[in-house]
Amino acid sequence: MNPTANTGPDRLDGAQRMLQTLIDLGVDTIFGYPGGAVLPLYDALYSEPRIRHILVRHEQGAVHAAEGYARSTGKPGVVLVTSGPGMANTTSGLLDALCDSIPVLCISGQVATTAIGTDAFQECDAVGISRPVTKWNVQIRRGEDIAAVTAKAYRMTTQGRPGPVLIDFPKDVQIAEAPALATEEASESGPAATDLGNPATEAAVKRAAGLIANAKRPVFYGGGGLINSGLDACETFTSLVQDLNAPCTLTLMGLGAFPADDPRFIGMLGMHGTLEANLAMHHADLIICVGARFDDRITGRLSDFCPHAAKIHIDIDPASINKVVRADVAMVGDCYPLLRALRKEVAAMDLAQDRLQAWWGRIGVWRARDCLAVTPSDTHILPQQLLQRLNAALQGRDAIVTTDVGQHQMWAAQYLRFSRPNRWLTSGGAGTMGYGLPAAIGAQVAHPDKLVVCVSGDASVLMNIQEMATAVQHRTPVKVVLCNNRHMGMVRQWQELIHDGRYSHSYNDSMPDFVALAKAFGWQAERVEDPAGLESALARCLASDGPYFLDVAVLAQENCFPMMPAGYGHQQVMLSEDTWYVEE
Repeated sequence: MNPTANTGPDRLDGAQRMLQTLIDLGVDTIFGYPGGAVLPLYDALYSEPRIRHILVRHEQGAVHAAEGYARSTGKPGVVLVTSGPGMANTTSGLLDALCDSIPVLCISGQVATTAIGTDAFQECDAVGISRPVTKWNVQIRRGEDIAAVTAKAYRMTTQGRPGPVLIDFPKDVQIAEAPALATEEASESGPAATDLGNPATEAAVKRAAGLIANAKRPVFYGGGGLINSGLDACETFTSLVQDLNAPCTLTLMGLGAFPADDPRFIGMLGMHGTLEANLAMHHADLIICVGARFDDRITGRLSDFCPHAAKIHIDIDPASINKVVRADVAMVGDCYPLLRALRKEVAAMDLAQDRLQAWWGRIGVWRARDCLAVTPSDTHILPQQLLQRLNAALQGRDAIVTTDVGQHQMWAAQYLRFSRPNRWLTSGGAGTMGYGLPAAIGAQVAHPDKLVVCVSGDASVLMNIQEMATAVQHRTPVKVVLCNNRHMGMVRQWQELIHDGRYSHSYNDSMPDFVALAKAFGWQAERVEDPAGLESALARCLASDGPYFLDVAVLAQENCFPMMPAGYGHQQVMLSEDTWYVEE
């Protein structure tokens, strides 16, 4: 029994104080899994109706669900787990959030302070384990620090480049009385302010505008940082591109930051990007990079990356500037005010709308190759065909789509069209299999009235298949569309194309009956193998009022193209197994 429970706002125990601080910060949802070292917090949750707790089935799933919640709302996702294996199980999710700049606050229980360092039951060095996969971590040792540390940790998830933060919370501190101490940090959140009055910033904006005015072959290149900055940033970016009538490409994490139905959108770039996006980057004389970090899947061989182009780089993270590619003009800060200032500066130049006509003519030649075209089969469902039909079925529904990792992820990125940010949730930098289903549940919790679809593969979905129970318990009507080729598809593709067909352990010889498995969890489910039945099966899936699992048997040996293999440049693109497009 907790002797300090229910004794008024000024006499709360540590667990109650932390929950009260979270409520004051605007938290209304927590994803978690209980255990001995965190039971005082769960006891406090029992009497706290202002916070909804989503009970997951694995702690990795809790972090991915919190990521889905955060990515779809812009608010930090909050996770609560116990010590030892509970905390250790969060590391893949924390790594994923760190790589993709997703704000997550993870609270891990810890053994009592008197037992720390004694190898007590379920003790682990949570601070040491989480240090490489968090922006910041801390262990609370005093009750009077709880409110201030919790507020600081929550704020840090969104300050600067967003990411995960971990609080380690010993059990004896949870049950001891925690005095109510005022904290200035409780009201602070969001990205750091950008000082547009700084002479260096003003000069950088003017230099960038000058480069844009003089460019004959510009390309705008946007990433996940645009989405993190918010809807206003995406709309300002879109308006700037439209004002200039310039081509725009997006990273995997940036899809939706610029409307895919705008003719200026030339598709995703990088390893499985479109031919026109990659060639436009190669031949550009100016790259305007906003909220992206020039990662290796985008740049390919660095010595061949945009060899003729000056680079403008806008990013909130100063460590990302000049880290991989040298910027000719760098602007550090939240991209929204910087884009607004840049748009204003460019608008004053009164540039001709047709000044890029020749550049669009070259891009039109590459577009005419129609690199994503596929001939539907009457006998087998092609994975591209599945994603094309899903895209058609989603039109006008403002759906949120999550994916797992692999071929299905790349086909989804190529064929699904998003006109708004925060509708595309995927694992980018870490490439975490098992992300899709829990992320979909987190997004559905945040948006109960929206259609939420998880596109997964037969290998990926098994990584966190247990979260199907979470969907049923919490009545989240997510839809899983399974691209089932009975292989680890991307591994098999690389083994075919790069390792001379040595298929080492990439075939799944013992697959479950996914329909029976889904029904065992309480889902509606069906399997479709005939192309003639695909459209109606998708319609039934999307129209379901509860969770639905659609197992789609696709052609097993299909490869994902276009493909810029690792170590190649944007001018060297595989269009099929035996067709290359190569330019000097």
